[in-house]
Amino acid sequence: MREFLLGRSKAWSFLIRWLHSTAFALALLPVSGGSEAQTTAVLPSRSSSLATKHHAVTPVPGWIRFCKRRPEECTVSSAEPATITLTPPAWDMLTRVNSEVNAAIRPMTDHEHWGVVDRWDLAEDGYGDCEDYQLVKRQHLVEAGFPRRALRMTAVLDEDGEAHAVMMVRTDRGDFILDNKRDAVLPWRRTGYIYLQREVGTGSTWVSLGGAFTSPVATAGR
Repeated sequence: MREFLLGRSKAWSFLIRWLHSTAFALALLPVSGGSEAQTTAVLPSRSSSLATKHHAVTPVPGWIRFCKRRPEECTVSSAEPATITLTPPAWDMLTRVNSEVNAAIRPMTDHEHWGVVDRWDLAEDGYGDCEDYQLVKRQHLVEAGFPRRALRMTAVLDEDGEAHAVMMVRTDRGDFILDNKRDAVLPWRRTGYIYLQREVGTGSTWVSLGGAFTSPVATAGR
């Protein structure tokens, strides 16, 4: 999504049907000693939360247009928690959704796909660019019981200095990044990105991240 900062813009079946099962709402609940022993997911080390610069910025145009077309995808309730409790099942779901959506969508630029500079969408035909991957992940995590308020679309500069979109998941163990560039879900500090702006917990407002710089990632991309 090279043009993300220059003027951004029938639901398809996801490969894994279990995301629609109510059983996966359990992934968001604290895990007791007995249940924890039965999980296979290993929680990541505690990280940190990315502080904002506390001033609002204009959302990228692609986000604004997407929300006009799909307001149900941008509605955020202030009653929802702003962070999730990162239990082993919740972590397992985050990593599964990240890798499976990455595999399910075939990359295509907005210019090739739509003939426009930028369009945010839900990859309904199976093609999309960076923000489309993250919107699909967000949609399925919400369907699985995650609070939309904790799933923040975020604008960065990638390791090549190119504009890029990721999804930041705010948890009680720090902020983690879902990204179409890699299957690993990483703490925000380990991505090698420069953080520009992200959603706040309202859906319509974005806030500056002040160009927070991070160290290069040590994990292989895919």
